[in-house]
Amino acid sequence: MYLEHLSLTDFRSYAQVELSLEPGVTVLVGSNGIGKTNLMEAIGYLATLSSHRVSSDAPLLRFGTGRAMIRARLVRGEQSTVLELEINSSRANRARINRSNPVRARDILGICQTVLFAPEDLALVKGDPSSRRRFLDELLVSLIPRHAATRSDYDRVLKQRNALLKSARAGKFSSGHEATLDVWDQHMARAGAELLHARLELVERLRPHLKNAYAQLTDGSKDAGAIYRSTLQGALEDDGAGPAAGPVSARGTESTGPAEDLRLLSVDELTGRYVQAFAASRRKELDRGISLVGPHRDELELVLGAAPAKGYASHGETWSMCLSLRLASYYVMLDDARTGGSAPILILDDVFAELDVQRRRKLAAIVSGAEQVLVTAAVEDDIPAELSGRRVKVIPGGIDEQENR
Repeated sequence: MYLEHLSLTDFRSYAQVELSLEPGVTVLVGSNGIGKTNLMEAIGYLATLSSHRVSSDAPLLRFGTGRAMIRARLVRGEQSTVLELEINSSRANRARINRSNPVRARDILGICQTVLFAPEDLALVKGDPSSRRRFLDELLVSLIPRHAATRSDYDRVLKQRNALLKSARAGKFSSGHEATLDVWDQHMARAGAELLHARLELVERLRPHLKNAYAQLTDGSKDAGAIYRSTLQGALEDDGAGPAAGPVSARGTESTGPAEDLRLLSVDELTGRYVQAFAASRRKELDRGISLVGPHRDELELVLGAAPAKGYASHGETWSMCLSLRLASYYVMLDDARTGGSAPILILDDVFAELDVQRRRKLAAIVSGAEQVLVTAAVEDDIPAELSGRRVKVIPGGIDEQENR
């Protein structure tokens, strides 16, 4: 799959811009702050309905406007698809597919698939667990769009349950609220079990690709791995429901105990475990006024060799781990493409300026064979020779068509 045309209206710094693209490598060159990243951000937003730079939609609208439009024409084989996404400041976002009637924005998820590399990716290693949970969930939704509803359902139930717990902490909790909390426990257990089950499966798919990608980018002296740490395990252990044991190791070898068991449980079985865990944590949650168990507090721990990457990895190792996570996502999507999905568009937004020459060349060699690679750079000399292809000059407010080549 590749993006053939992108049109933006009142998105970020652009009142209007048109960008024609083609398969292979395209490098967008322009000074810092000129708007290159805005173009890449729009493509990424079309794929995930979220920005890699900000947590809300408001900054995406050009200042003083109430609506932004992203239009894109995607080509997959002989089929062309036109997507239109309307981002609104005062109402729900809407979308159109091939100029049909408007649909919910999330109905377009899975049509445009991207893997976006950006300097902000350092948060995947250095940031708090929410960055890594978001990474997992965005990839999950890209692969299986119906899980957008899974996430939405869980967030809705969590909000309601937290409101009830906060009222208890404020002294407004009565015996009648106890029964209400039991009902929300059931809802949250089911939604949480579906999300946890999907995440655990995804981590299993990612793990070998992460190890291989890190080996490709480095000298191979350390293995890269990932451990999914669930609050469900901790709650069950605290309750004495099972023997304490470590989770699956970073190298993928199996251990015994509750954490290993979680991968083998069905959604129904995980639902039962959550109900049990909520009961065990009830007193602590009422005291603190917040939900302490669930996927919203889980962690994806990244490991290099025998040590956690966070706090122990050097700057170069941190960058290699971040790049390896994105490459692992790409490889998982390629696996999916072989069974009917689409190969993703690769976006490298101002990444090469952050890397040493060796990592630049290795990353360029890995991604150069993708169906479409979009790269941004302030200085053309930052782009390795392995990424030869079309160059596009970005200027204030648009594209310099005379300098495209």
